[in-house]
Amino acid sequence: MTTTKPDTTRRSLLMAGLAAPSLALSPRLAHAKAEMKGMAIPPYTRFRLGAFEVTTLLAGTRPVENPHSIFGLNVDDATFAEASTAARIPTDVAQFFFTPTLVNTGNELILFDTGLSPDGITAALAAAGYTPDQVDTVVITHMHGDHIGGLMGEGGPTFANARYVTGAVEHNHWSQAGNEGFDTKVRPLNDRMSFLDDGGAVAPGVTAIAAFGHTPGHMAYMLESEGKSLVLIVDTANHYVWSLAYPDWEVKFDMDKAAAAQTRRRLLGMLAADGLPFIGYHMPFPATGYVEAAGDGFRYVPTSYQLMLG
Repeated sequence: MTTTKPDTTRRSLLMAGLAAPSLALSPRLAHAKAEMKGMAIPPYTRFRLGAFEVTTLLAGTRPVENPHSIFGLNVDDATFAEASTAARIPTDVAQFFFTPTLVNTGNELILFDTGLSPDGITAALAAAGYTPDQVDTVVITHMHGDHIGGLMGEGGPTFANARYVTGAVEHNHWSQAGNEGFDTKVRPLNDRMSFLDDGGAVAPGVTAIAAFGHTPGHMAYMLESEGKSLVLIVDTANHYVWSLAYPDWEVKFDMDKAAAAQTRRRLLGMLAADGLPFIGYHMPFPATGYVEAAGDGFRYVPTSYQLMLG
């Protein structure tokens, strides 16, 4: 007995499409009645981590031209272009994301970093159902402007009821640096600020990890609850391809580029070996993912539904 296989080649499908009635050209269907809405992405995501509730907040996003002036400073244009093309991303522009993280431990509402401005972080909190006065603790991972920008507004502190926590090494450096951002956003809060070192605890289950290099005292944080773990890598890696696949590529904003590369390899290697999820401040929103070892670098694996399962 013989059977005839249906002709499902690309050519046959194309010809079938051309032969179909041209409904799309009918006058009645030529113009949609609904207006275009424009691009949109969710302003927050929320999931359980053991007994914790974790919310990532989109406090800002923007395109940035000429990303090779920021990433891969120690490689030539051809190398940068080859890596970008292989990852199917353009070489002339990148999309930047700014993602503070909110952790509700059940006893305390902890905000990690504050974005670019008071308006931005306030809007991000509102989208997720919170107000600034509900925040109990603000953790500043490092003192770059896109992390401290939301601390102070014209009327004073954005988070009126909060205590503040940051790394001792980081604060010591910037307090002597003559930096306008630090002096206007952070210094006024010094009397409400406490300091920690590597391994210090913000709260039970929230532990600092020294991740120096991006800044002198840049900190990552381990979240642990009921056997579940997640790492906030913050600015250890600032791009899902150019930082993960090529951890030795120099980044403009890394103050100590050699130390930053060593930190990237250490933390990314830990995430890959232990299979831990992470949140990256500048990763594509919602900024959650996993890390796989790949050749001499790493591969970013975005989360799908894993974190929805608790």
